Amino acid sequence: MGRTREAGCVAAGVVIGAGACYCVYRLAWRKDESEKIWDEDDEDDEEESSDIAETGVQTGKGANTGVGAAARFQGDSKAKTEVAVELKSGPDVKVEAHSWAQSRGGLEAKAKALFSTLKEQASTKAGRGARLGTISGTRTLAPSLPCPGGRGGGCHPNRSGARAGSRASRKSKGRTRAKSTRTPATAWPVRRGKFNFPYKIDDILGATDLQKVLNILERTNDPFIQEVALVTLGNNAAYSFNQNAIRELGGLPIIAKMIKTKDPIIREKAYNALNNLSVNAENQGKIKTYISQVCDDTMICRLDSAVQMAGLRLLTNMTVTNHYQHLLSYSFPDFFALLFLGNYFTKIQIMKLIINFTENPAMTRELVSCKVPSELISLFNKEWDREILLNILTLFENINDNIKNEGLASSRKEFSRSSLFFLFKESGVCVKKIKALANHNDLVVKVKVLKVLTKL
Repeated sequence: MGRTREAGCVAAGVVIGAGACYCVYRLAWRKDESEKIWDEDDEDDEEESSDIAETGVQTGKGANTGVGAAARFQGDSKAKTEVAVELKSGPDVKVEAHSWAQSRGGLEAKAKALFSTLKEQASTKAGRGARLGTISGTRTLAPSLPCPGGRGGGCHPNRSGARAGSRASRKSKGRTRAKSTRTPATAWPVRRGKFNFPYKIDDILGATDLQKVLNILERTNDPFIQEVALVTLGNNAAYSFNQNAIRELGGLPIIAKMIKTKDPIIREKAYNALNNLSVNAENQGKIKTYISQVCDDTMICRLDSAVQMAGLRLLTNMTVTNHYQHLLSYSFPDFFALLFLGNYFTKIQIMKLIINFTENPAMTRELVSCKVPSELISLFNKEWDREILLNILTLFENINDNIKNEGLASSRKEFSRSSLFFLFKESGVCVKKIKALANHNDLVVKVKVLKVLTKL
């Protein structure tokens, strides 16, 4: 009975000591995570063994190595309990750890030993090896595939291609720290497997390589590949020589086909690519076929979204010249409604678009006859910053000049009280608001106000 009771006490001590060591280990690791990293590499295993040896671990030279952890409990009488932990790390290999904790740092040393033991046990059961780069519920990047960008941060695949793998530490010894394995919340479709895209998104490609990317975009239904291909084409379309090459390779219809998809991210990337291509006058002649569809989608998509901003930028580029402005005249009321409802960046972009129309005298009658919200007058308040005020003053100045030049002031009866003509010309409210801006603190705004007032 004496030995049975002694064995029971030892077992109870092991359970209590292990629990305490684990708690202390967790607290110590959270306090300074960067300084307490244990890797699964053989080199780090050797460092851990040397650390344990410094705290009093005795190791043998044979196949069987003794590793243990002992806890010292102080009271009226001192007792030492030796704990033997057996680990099977290979064929016929057993490891026992013996460590005696001192008054300070003892629990931490025990935690180290126990953590190393538990980790090796888990590695033995699960097996070491490279993990496949597949994460359920997310798109996975292959090692040679760059991040498509535009989604709130860069993507850096690790050596084995796993997106949730470990990243390189900044320490000189080259230790690695395991990243969180929790799947990020995202609405991206699941990718099963990996696709090695032949190029990086910032590569400057020639005609042959551009043809390959266009073929990939045309044949694939994978939204992940479509996105990467569109970003690659959009980046190359920023160069004038590639703007011609993409058009000559028949790439404009292939890219424009992507604006019909329901995926807002794909539509955004397609708009960006078309926006870069529209700088070329010959490309504009091809893109005009899709301008009405782009306008309709921009007006009905989510307010202030990235898709809406990309669509507005494309429409602004397409209306820099007077050739295709008439294709969008039916959307004037929608433009002014968006000018009132949108956030700061949407207001800036939509005003740039409307200013393009105001610089074409042929569009004046259709522009001033459209219905606009009366709240539009609030844009003349001095609380707005310089860019908003300069744009709205430019818009008013251009319309006022065109009304005079086209002789529309004499035909005021043609315009309703809810029209832009009445708001800017007949109500007199805009003139009062502009005069109030004459004392604005910004000198540039003040000069612009004086210029507008002299033309009234």
